[in-house]
Amino acid sequence: MKFQGALLPLALISSVDAFSISKETIKAGVFDAIQDVQQFDLSKYNPFQQSQVTAEEDDIHYSTVNQSEWPIDLSGYENDIVIRLAMDPKTVMEREIMKNCNNCDVWSRSQTFMDIKLPRDELQPLLESSEIKVDEYSIIIDDLAQKIFESYPKNFFNAQDDDEIVALDDELFFKEYRPLKTIYSWFDLLAETYSGFVSVENFGTTFEGQKLKALYIDTSRFSEGNNPNNKTIIIAAGIHAREWISVTSANYIIFQLLTKYGISKPETDYLNQLNILVVPVFNPDGYTYSWTNDRLWRKNRQETYLPRCFGIDIDHSFDYRWEKTEETSWPCDEDYSGEVPKEALEVAQFEEFLNSSKANHQHLQLYGYIDLHSYAQEILYPYAYSCEHRPRDEENLLELAYGLSKAIRLNSGKNYLVTPACKDKNVDLTPGMGSGSSLDYLYSTAMAHWAFQIKLRDSGSHGFLLPSKFIKPVGEEVYEAVKYFFDFILDPEL
Repeated sequence: MKFQGALLPLALISSVDAFSISKETIKAGVFDAIQDVQQFDLSKYNPFQQSQVTAEEDDIHYSTVNQSEWPIDLSGYENDIVIRLAMDPKTVMEREIMKNCNNCDVWSRSQTFMDIKLPRDELQPLLESSEIKVDEYSIIIDDLAQKIFESYPKNFFNAQDDDEIVALDDELFFKEYRPLKTIYSWFDLLAETYSGFVSVENFGTTFEGQKLKALYIDTSRFSEGNNPNNKTIIIAAGIHAREWISVTSANYIIFQLLTKYGISKPETDYLNQLNILVVPVFNPDGYTYSWTNDRLWRKNRQETYLPRCFGIDIDHSFDYRWEKTEETSWPCDEDYSGEVPKEALEVAQFEEFLNSSKANHQHLQLYGYIDLHSYAQEILYPYAYSCEHRPRDEENLLELAYGLSKAIRLNSGKNYLVTPACKDKNVDLTPGMGSGSSLDYLYSTAMAHWAFQIKLRDSGSHGFLLPSKFIKPVGEEVYEAVKYFFDFILDPEL
């Protein structure tokens, strides 16, 4: 392989961070943070006044570029905008919106606001509808086609075809978003460079014939002194195709752990005491489609019973409290859950992989799960399907969740809201929106002691189209959260 050994020199010359946030520093402020959140009056929260990522003007506008140089056909987005509607937490508004706006796509929902993509000419009829009461709204993306254009790498066509991009220093690889082919080539490079303890696990095949791959780090195979009964942590990303920042963040975590192993004490301790399985692209078909056809595609690309409606929402397909409701039963909708649990091939094969791994490798002890998504800047804990069912060890879960939020804030100053996943889904008013989630499945059926979903930046200015200049800052802040996660669960007192 022409890149053999390319990463090893990087590991040898990497310097240990001069500043490292200790667990004690973070825990000292955790309970203060909990008190602050408990005293927070959600009814007074104004999502229209929250700090957002400052947008910068791009020198090139897509309309001035020859269409043959567009990464995808942007003409279908030229009239689209994204708006934020204020919501009364006690009002079910999503159903009415979807009934009155055939081309609306809900990007993000919370108890106090909803972000919606829609054609500009449908905005006024929506606001004037007698079935929908809108007290306040704002346009958060006024030129969606331009935002999409900016989200692709500047050298898009080279990024699609040039394998040399995997000759990995972090300044190069994390400068832009990367397509699936490049990421999988990077996996092979890592497995070859760190062959003693890194392997690429193939756990299935997608509907379109692409491999489902995970990177597995297990140093007990590398050193006789390490414990073969290490606890296993799973980090997943890219369940929803358009959430590219989750994919790059998972890859950034991998890169930091491997290049600092044997050099930095924290990373060395983590990998000597934990086994880590990372699935950066859980939805290869959807992710590829978001690069080649529709940047905002969410689901996988599986056929459904309706010929022109493709895809199942992977995060509604896991076999725990799966439910078919009005919100998740229409194949053309973004939240379509399928007709039966595990209908999404990615889910069925991942569950089979977990079960067979436990059977074949008795030392595999699933202990923690982190599911990376975007966007909202939130840390969610079980359960997603219901707010009435309380998680076991809720007090410890909350302590860890606030610690994750604190670690991010100390790193970047960004605030990540801690809330139950059911509140994020607003399941009290829209039952079924949290059913069949990976969070609940890994926590309850697979019995991970600690399970969280982290919704990464931003808070609305860019939505799913976060510019590539934020890849490293977001990667760095979520890596600090992951380090805190590892420190917490390795605490011998727990």
